[in-house]
Amino acid sequence: MDRQKVLAIVGPTGIGKTSLSVWLAKQLNGEIISCDSMQVYKKMDVGTAKVTKEEMQDIHHELIDVQNYDEPYNVKVFQEKCRTAIEDVVKRGKFPILCGGTGLYLKAALYDYEFQEEEEDTAYTTYLNSKTNEELVAMLEEKDAKALEKIHPNNRKRLIRALQICHSGTSKSEQEDKQQHIPLYDVYFLGLDVKREILHDRINKRVDIMFENGLVKEVEELFSNPKTWEYTSFQGIGYKEFKDYFLKEKSIEEVKTAIKTHSRQYAKRQYTWFKNQMPVHWFEAQNKDEIYSAVKEWLVDEDK
Repeated sequence: MDRQKVLAIVGPTGIGKTSLSVWLAKQLNGEIISCDSMQVYKKMDVGTAKVTKEEMQDIHHELIDVQNYDEPYNVKVFQEKCRTAIEDVVKRGKFPILCGGTGLYLKAALYDYEFQEEEEDTAYTTYLNSKTNEELVAMLEEKDAKALEKIHPNNRKRLIRALQICHSGTSKSEQEDKQQHIPLYDVYFLGLDVKREILHDRINKRVDIMFENGLVKEVEELFSNPKTWEYTSFQGIGYKEFKDYFLKEKSIEEVKTAIKTHSRQYAKRQYTWFKNQMPVHWFEAQNKDEIYSAVKEWLVDEDK
C-alpha cells in the first residue's frame, strides 16, 4: 500500500515557515498541522508568535491551542495527536502540511519512533534534582556516554530524562538504536534557509514586536506566581527569561536581550538538528516559485 504523502516545512525560528505554509496550503488544497511545542498552549500567544486568525487566511490549522498552559505536554502526546491529525486531514480530502521548528516532535510523529511506558521513580527524580548539572553529566557519562553526544551539558531537563530512562533498565541510546529511523509516510522535508545576518535581524525585530504587542503583560498574567515557574510551558524561550525579572535581578531591557540571544542560539541548534537528522531539501525562503515547482514535481512523481 502506498504511503500517505506529507509535506513538512522546517527551519529555524523567525524564518517565515508560517506564511509559506499558508500560501502552499492554498495552492495545494492543504490543511496545516502545527509542529511547534509552544503553540499548543492556550493563552500563550505573544511569546510563542502564535499564528493569528488573520495569518491563517481561513486555512484550517491543527494542534494550536490544544493544551492548558498549566498542564505538561510532551513528545509522546504530540506524536499521538499529530498522527491522528494527519488522518483527519486526509479524511477531509485535504493535503497534510506539517509546519514547525520542533525537530524532535516532527521526527517522533513521522518516523517509527516508539516510547516505552515507564513508571516514574519519584524518589530517584528527587535525587537527580538535587544534583548539579556537572554531577548529572558525570552520572550520564558512566551510564550512557553515547547519549551525551546529543545532549548539551547545560540542558538539565534532558540530562535528567536520560538518567531516568537508564534507571528504568534500558539506556536512551539503546532505545534509539532499536528504532529503524524509517518514515511512516512519504515525506518531503522542505527546509527554509537565509543568510545568517538576515535571520538574526529578523529574530531581533520579531522579539521587539513581541514586546510591543504586550509580551510583558502576558507573562505577568500567566507566570507571576513562583509556583508557575515549574510548568513545562514556562521553560520555553520568551518566558523563562522573565524569572530573573520577577526576582528583581534583571530589567525588562535585559530580559529582552536574553530572549534575542537565546532565540538566535536556538535557531543555530535547529539548523544543526535538521541537517543531521532528516533528508531536508533546502531553499532560500523567498524563492516561492522554485519551492512550489519542487513540491509539485514530488507530488506527481510516484517514485519519490
